[in-house]
Amino acid sequence: MRVAIEAASLCLSSGGLTRYTSELSLALARCFPGDQFFLTSDQTFHMPAEAPANLQPGSGPRNGAERRWWLWGLSKEAARLRADVVHGPDFAVPYLPWRPSVLTLHDLSPWMHPEWHHAADRVRRRLPVLLRLGIPTMVIAPSELVRLQAIERFGIGADQIVAIPEAASPWLQAVNTAPSRPYFLFVGTWEPRKNLPALVEAWRAVRNDCGIDLVLAGRRRADAPVISPEPGLQIAGEVPDSELAALYSGAVAFIYPSLYEGFGLPVLEAMQCGCCVITSSALREAGGDAAVYADTVKELIQAMRQSATQPEWLAERRAGSQARAREFSWERTARLTHAVYEEACKRFER
Repeated sequence: MRVAIEAASLCLSSGGLTRYTSELSLALARCFPGDQFFLTSDQTFHMPAEAPANLQPGSGPRNGAERRWWLWGLSKEAARLRADVVHGPDFAVPYLPWRPSVLTLHDLSPWMHPEWHHAADRVRRRLPVLLRLGIPTMVIAPSELVRLQAIERFGIGADQIVAIPEAASPWLQAVNTAPSRPYFLFVGTWEPRKNLPALVEAWRAVRNDCGIDLVLAGRRRADAPVISPEPGLQIAGEVPDSELAALYSGAVAFIYPSLYEGFGLPVLEAMQCGCCVITSSALREAGGDAAVYADTVKELIQAMRQSATQPEWLAERRAGSQARAREFSWERTARLTHAVYEEACKRFER
């Protein structure tokens, strides 16, 4: 099989879309060495590190007409690559259904809460049209919740959309670290739905009696809430992948109070590094029974105090985190995704 994967998300410096496209393409190439996988985009992007020989870059648009990437360019590129199927991992597929295509629908927040996405107008307009016209042959969702929401909102056939969970990157593992000061940790893109003001408010309530800092790491989006520096609050910005394992491993607890997620990769990343995870009930499919769920500032305060003052309870949560993370792998994600590619090819030929 020859697969063309649209790679515009690899232009971003960090974030869930970048991680998904990178780790999935690497896992596909490793799990299916007899297949050929091509990453291609109309924008300049970085190939994933240590890509196998069967994961290669495409050429991108070759003329002005192909700059109309989704209408014309990606279809022409797929023809040059002799692709059996095209995968759009970021809410889109080629507009002209000349060959089988698979679209990944990560979540429905652009439609459920438009106020959370200042720059999603194009996605918000385009995707419902693509789905209504039946352009994607198959659709992938990262969770059963998103799958059911998509069926209800967009009228997708129940047999056309498949829930495939994601996983933490295999290179993220627990390491021994001794931070100079204890800290709670958030890692993720700074955007309205991440609920960061509530996290800071809860941390202020426990800061004085627990003496624990708060580290906020991640790429700041243009519409992110304003959070000003203050004593004990460390605004780390984007953290290199090489430093993430130590950052997760050294935290008292990882706090991720997001109001809505399609899956929630940072939760599994923290768990794989043996970190106690406190998150919202929107992430139950990722956190399972291992996470502590807190949906209000009061509940966040209670969970943060518990993690700071009860070492035996904390040790149990850390062990549970690692056990939960072992239930997921990118190899499993890749094999399930490959099965969707095969199904898309069969359906397209009917």
